[in-house]
Amino acid sequence: MLIDNHNRVINYVRLAVTDRCNLRCNYCMPEEGIGFSSRNELLSIAELKSLSSTLAGLGVDKIRLTGGEPFVRKGIMDLLEHLAGLEGLREISLTTNATLIGPHIPRLAELGIRHVNVSMDAISPETFARITRRDYYRTVRENVEKLIEAGLEVRINFIVLEGQNESDIYPMMEFQREFPVRVRFLEEMPFNGGSKDFRTLHWNHKRILEHIRGQYPDFEKLPAPLTSTSVNYKIPGHTGSFGIIPSFSRTFCGSCNRLRVTATGDLITCLYGKPVANVRRELRAGLPESEVRQIIRQAVGSRAKDGFEAQERFGPIFGSSMTSIGG
Repeated sequence: MLIDNHNRVINYVRLAVTDRCNLRCNYCMPEEGIGFSSRNELLSIAELKSLSSTLAGLGVDKIRLTGGEPFVRKGIMDLLEHLAGLEGLREISLTTNATLIGPHIPRLAELGIRHVNVSMDAISPETFARITRRDYYRTVRENVEKLIEAGLEVRINFIVLEGQNESDIYPMMEFQREFPVRVRFLEEMPFNGGSKDFRTLHWNHKRILEHIRGQYPDFEKLPAPLTSTSVNYKIPGHTGSFGIIPSFSRTFCGSCNRLRVTATGDLITCLYGKPVANVRRELRAGLPESEVRQIIRQAVGSRAKDGFEAQERFGPIFGSSMTSIGG
């Protein structure tokens, strides 16, 4: 079992398989992209398998594959097959932009993968194309509906962007009225690869909720685990539900049970911190698993108490891109 220096059990790992993405969302990176890692810098599928086995052996029972966009990585389904066979892993999930997932949906269901988070910051094609700088709305919408039909639990992550997609909040609420999805509205985060000068947050979690209340005044709060990052709500008569994630306000930090591993093997113990270690050399050299375990334990044993302490400890990191941090 992994227990950090604040007596929190770390049982959830967000494992990035690539830092590349086929979209160019303007809140994530500049239009020309970022300095993506070379192929040799990325953990191989074999190394990702080895690392995930080690993590499961340390008591991690939930692994979420992230990117970049996971499905641009060759071998992603091979890795998922491996994860599905790991003893002790109770949940495998994905965060994706849903542009490339379509052909894999039947096999995902067969492997027992039940949770897919879809990054979808607009429900209108025009707004979607403006934010992502790509024309994939129809594909994403169709794949979301295919995921639902296949019986997977779909959570739509909608980052509220000042001056860009506020007009899509109510239409997205109508989407969860009709479909059994959980729409999670997120505060914008400053990990945009330097594409924006981030100084103030106009749409914080309180304002997002009050905006929703203006059109949908009757909702009830749903119970959630202590480690949940979202505060979730249900409107009577709606098929789905919605939630708010205070990702910039960081009200959930005290119960954080997460560790991030980037596509190059960096360990990040807090989203607002910097890498504290790297396991690529040990994995690549075929060193004993005990050495990898020790690196992970040491990283977890020196975590910041919350995102604010991490930000103070590591200094400014707001020029980073979410695609390089690991989703």
